[in-house]
Amino acid sequence: MSYLVLARKWRPRDFSEIVGQEHVVRALSNALDSGRVHHAFLLTGTRGVGKTTLARILAKCLNCEAGVSSKPDGSCAACREIDEGRFVDLLEVDAASRTKVDDTRELLDNVQYAPSRGRFKVYLIDEVHMLSTHSFNALLKTLEEPPPHVKFLLATTDPQKLPVTVLSRCLQFNLKRLPVNLIAARLKHIVAAEGMQAEPAAIELLARAADGSLRDALSLLDQLIAFSGGKLTEGEARAMLGTVDRAHTVRLLEQIAAGDATGVMQSVAALDEYAPDYAAALDDLATLIQKVALRQAIAGYAAGETFAPETLDSLAGRMPPEDLQLYYQLAIVGRRDLDLAPEQRSGFEMVLLRMLAFRPAQASDVPARVPRTTSVGAAPDIKSSNAPAASRGLLPDDSWRTMIGALDVQGAARQLAINCTLLAREQNQVWLLLDPRGAHFRTRQTEETLAGALGRVLGGEIQLQIELAEAGTQTPARELAQAAEERLQAARVELESDSTVRALQERLGATLISDSIKPLN
Repeated sequence: MSYLVLARKWRPRDFSEIVGQEHVVRALSNALDSGRVHHAFLLTGTRGVGKTTLARILAKCLNCEAGVSSKPDGSCAACREIDEGRFVDLLEVDAASRTKVDDTRELLDNVQYAPSRGRFKVYLIDEVHMLSTHSFNALLKTLEEPPPHVKFLLATTDPQKLPVTVLSRCLQFNLKRLPVNLIAARLKHIVAAEGMQAEPAAIELLARAADGSLRDALSLLDQLIAFSGGKLTEGEARAMLGTVDRAHTVRLLEQIAAGDATGVMQSVAALDEYAPDYAAALDDLATLIQKVALRQAIAGYAAGETFAPETLDSLAGRMPPEDLQLYYQLAIVGRRDLDLAPEQRSGFEMVLLRMLAFRPAQASDVPARVPRTTSVGAAPDIKSSNAPAASRGLLPDDSWRTMIGALDVQGAARQLAINCTLLAREQNQVWLLLDPRGAHFRTRQTEETLAGALGRVLGGEIQLQIELAEAGTQTPARELAQAAEERLQAARVELESDSTVRALQERLGATLISDSIKPLN
């Protein structure tokens, strides 16, 4: 007897077995029970969330021999044949393989004929966005005024590609990506029903790897059963998925909390021996940071099965909340940019070093009093300020540039940021020096916007203090301007020495207009 994969064996047979899509089930059930069934439905959502399954259940509800209702009996010939994929009046079409207009016309030629067996002739068109423009035009008239015995069920992962004329003729339902806890609960139920045992951490790993898709989760469970010989343990799941052992992730965060750069690099070298997926490793690190932050904020918070409560409590006691917020932001931004790095390991290392660069200032290093915001018109004498010189150099040169890269601000507020340099930081207070050339960007609104963005990165409400700096203070804006000027000068030198340009000058008396030269990059 052939083996039936779990995704097919455990496919829901009626609305009561659908998980996570209650908003769609409720609407369809009410429509069926009241007899107000629209002639065209559009089901959208990412892969594996139940679009095709819902469409087949709807076809059963419409054609069940017991009558139209939201609860088909499941035992009549029509229900059994739909479950087995051989019901003659359920026409399932893969639009990806039938994109030509002739295919669509051939399909619609039989719409006018009554159903052979059932009450309704149901057209289930999967990935409908793949149809060509001409195919949509052929479908449109029938979709607008179909015969009373025809229902259209359209499914797609990309509704933006559908013409508005088609969208306006359908009832639209967007199926949600399923949360990890719901997928995990379903997997636990299926594992128990299959007579197997699984470690909770292994189930949670599969649920996270499924990325919102229950079908993917079941396929991963099938794969883990085959990979491990039925031993559904956390170690086997990590080995199959290529994820980093949680002990390595905990050790990394402990070393970051301790400011141990050498230890961090040694841990990365140890990880590299296992050829890990560094994107997944950053995901694991961000997940751990998030769980520690929640454990810190909510006493006794149940953080799932992956990390032990005592481990989370230990980490929560070693790091202030604002540092956790910053580490999390750096992890997810680094995860996004990892593919831009020359190689994944180097990108991963730079994210960790960036976390180490943002160390909280010690109380002894912070100025006893930094002057409050000064008026834009007068530049304070920084050398005579009560802030000691050490407070202006406890921080790496690129720390403020790195922080600006993580800020979600644009316009004048961003211009204010890049025209400043970081003077000091003490918990929720940040002191900046403002280049006089950028003073016109400073308003109450831009200061509030910048403070809010800093708060989202650092965690908590930020008190922002800005001083007007001496002329010539090096800021990211000045560095960008200098880099642009250097590129421009390099472009001019390159063009002036170009053999073609020199030939035109010598033979035709051409003149090179220097102001018109712009670097390509």
